[in-house]
Amino acid sequence: MGEATCESGWVTPSGPLLTGEPAPQTIPVCALPPREYQVARNTGPFSSSGLATAGFRGARYLPDEWHQNNYARYYEAFADCDGLERARREARQLATEAETRAQGTQADTTKKLGERLQDLHFWKSELQREIEELTGETDLLLAQKLRLQKALDALELPFSIAMDNLQCRERRRPPDLVRDSAEIQLLKEAELIRNVQELLKRTLMQAVNQIQLNRDQKQTCEMDWSDKIETYNIDETCGHYNDQSTIIQAYPHSSKLEDSASHPDSWAKFSHDNIHRAERERTASASLRSLIDSVLHDTAEDVHAQFDAVNQALAQRCEEVEDAKHKLEHHLHRTLMEIGSQENTISSLKKAIKDKESPLKVAQTRLYQRAQRPNIDLCRDDVQHSLIHEVEELAKSIEVLKQKLLEAEQALRSLEGTRMSLEKEIATKSNSLFIDRQQCLAHRCRYPDILKLAGYR
Repeated sequence: MGEATCESGWVTPSGPLLTGEPAPQTIPVCALPPREYQVARNTGPFSSSGLATAGFRGARYLPDEWHQNNYARYYEAFADCDGLERARREARQLATEAETRAQGTQADTTKKLGERLQDLHFWKSELQREIEELTGETDLLLAQKLRLQKALDALELPFSIAMDNLQCRERRRPPDLVRDSAEIQLLKEAELIRNVQELLKRTLMQAVNQIQLNRDQKQTCEMDWSDKIETYNIDETCGHYNDQSTIIQAYPHSSKLEDSASHPDSWAKFSHDNIHRAERERTASASLRSLIDSVLHDTAEDVHAQFDAVNQALAQRCEEVEDAKHKLEHHLHRTLMEIGSQENTISSLKKAIKDKESPLKVAQTRLYQRAQRPNIDLCRDDVQHSLIHEVEELAKSIEVLKQKLLEAEQALRSLEGTRMSLEKEIATKSNSLFIDRQQCLAHRCRYPDILKLAGYR
């Protein structure tokens, strides 16, 4: 038997129900009238009574009741089927909507994964670029550090030369042991080199600290970059997952947010801060490199300028000592000539004195012999007076010659002292020249050039 369903929820039975029965009325499914079924009573005019029907007068339903009961079963079955049909329709619609929503959500998540991969790629590229730039900057700073070390090593020789020159010049003899311009310049050179060494050591320590900061920041960026690489690989793998993937599994508790998970803003700020700190250290490193270059250039020029000043002072001092030595040698030559002349004079005086001794003896002998004259012949005649005058004159001449001899001998001794003093002074000047030329200036030929002092070699 077929059944028709109305749009308004009414049901109408279709087809003949029983032959000769009137057509059924349209009854709402949810509004079936309650039916109270009662036992048929045999009390009507057409009721059967009597002994002949005594065994068939039990409880009976009326035909209307029987039809109503059938209708009720029909309607109940129809209502169940209709409800199930609606439920199936709703289930299919819900499944379709769930599928569409799931596909849309999955597509949106995949899209967001792609956007996330772009963000990861951006920060990964920025970190990689910063790591490469920081590595290059650190290498440049390491080269400057090597220059500082070379410059420090190169300064050891100039300092030892300056100290050696000062010690050598301490061996000068008085009166050449003077605080001349060469010694002043040497003291300035030693002090300058010590100050430059201290400056380079402090700068070298700054370079070492900055290199460590660069490496620490590079390590931080590398760790962040490594995390970004791992995250990128994970998200890229997740982006390739779909419903047909064979390695997907159920993780019921995976949707729980971790307490330690970061926020997108803090996540981006973390990488941004790492890059910012790396750029700051890179800028500081570049400034330090420029400072190191200026320090090395300026100190090398200062040390080399002082080197030239010392050389010039030593050369000037050598010229002064050489000139003084030449003058002393000239005076020594004159003194030697004077000594020779004086010796000749002394010899002449001695000969003159000796030559006066014989005439004196003659005169004295004459006087002695004439003093033997007898009696009246012992006369003070002109001969006697002449002999006396002759003796006095000869004695006086000898006395004058002896005095002159004493003076000549004293002058000779003075000349000998002058000669010895001049020779000693010439030896002193020769010693000073040997120290300044053969030891100081010759030793300074080993002085490093300006490129080595700047740390280039």
